[in-house]
Amino acid sequence: MSSLSGIGGRLYRGETSIDFIGKRRRWYAFSGILIIVSAIVLGTQGLHLGIEFKGGSEFSITKAGSTVEEGRAAIAAAGVTGESVVQKIGNDRLRIQTGALASFETVKASLAKTFGVNVDDIDTQIIGPSWGKEITKKALYGLIGFILVVMLFLTVAFESKMALAAIVATIHDVFITVGIYALVGFDVTPATVIGFLTILGYSLYDTVVVFDKVRENTKSITSTGKITYSAAANLAVNQTLVRSFNTSLIALLPVASILFVGAGLLGAGTLKDLSLALFVGLATGTYSSIFIATPILAQLREREPAMRALSKRVAQHAPGAVTLEAKSSMNVTGADAGSSTKNAWARGPRNQPKRKRR
Repeated sequence: MSSLSGIGGRLYRGETSIDFIGKRRRWYAFSGILIIVSAIVLGTQGLHLGIEFKGGSEFSITKAGSTVEEGRAAIAAAGVTGESVVQKIGNDRLRIQTGALASFETVKASLAKTFGVNVDDIDTQIIGPSWGKEITKKALYGLIGFILVVMLFLTVAFESKMALAAIVATIHDVFITVGIYALVGFDVTPATVIGFLTILGYSLYDTVVVFDKVRENTKSITSTGKITYSAAANLAVNQTLVRSFNTSLIALLPVASILFVGAGLLGAGTLKDLSLALFVGLATGTYSSIFIATPILAQLREREPAMRALSKRVAQHAPGAVTLEAKSSMNVTGADAGSSTKNAWARGPRNQPKRKRR
């Protein structure tokens, strides 16, 4: 921990620096690959919508020693065709989801016979397709409204280019998370939608932290003229790097325990929808705030005339530029300038002594 704090101190003071902004093409290429893969998966496999979105029937049975194979055999004996999902929840609870059924009494009777329980002890839930469409519409409205409110807030609190960069990074996070979700094949449930909306907040939290430091570093950058906007933004990312890492790690640990321990080892299937969306979203949100949002912001600001002029001034005052100018002037004045050459450069090129004609 002390070594990590030492690294954080050197990054904050600028003694050690990682070039995030200068190597932005690498990060863009990596994100582009992830987006392309996500698009291919969504186009070929698509999302596995739960019955809350596409409609169907759900049966829950509580019986010690019940197995998934028994549940599948029971619904097959009832003549259920099409896609169905049988999940073990805990040690003695089984959840069976099917598509829309003409009569669910036959399925209940088959389940009661297979597991040796009363028909009334089987919990049944019937969801129509119209209700699923309404839930989908509300989820889209919530996502669009969230993006609009965030853009308005960031525009007022920071600036329009920061708002644009933050929204691009957020959309990047959601799209990649949805692609991974489709690749894994988990059902999309209302808990999944809640997870997607939650990761938007986490993604923006990391981005706002970095942007606040960028604004602090670039507050009077045009008047001082000592550093370019990209360099100041890169310094801000380095200064907040350890903080972003620590915050994200602490947030990922409990989510990972829910995903891998709760859903994986203990069989809490109802938690995996939310935990997977949170886990992937937190990881991509941390990545985008460092490698996507800030480089996009720097790229947008560097196109401004004021920032272009600043870059030229910084380049002219760079040590290499001064050395080249001095060498060029020395060739003009020649040996007749004598020992006064150094003083001439201190006074500036316009005050250089004229060469005497013989």
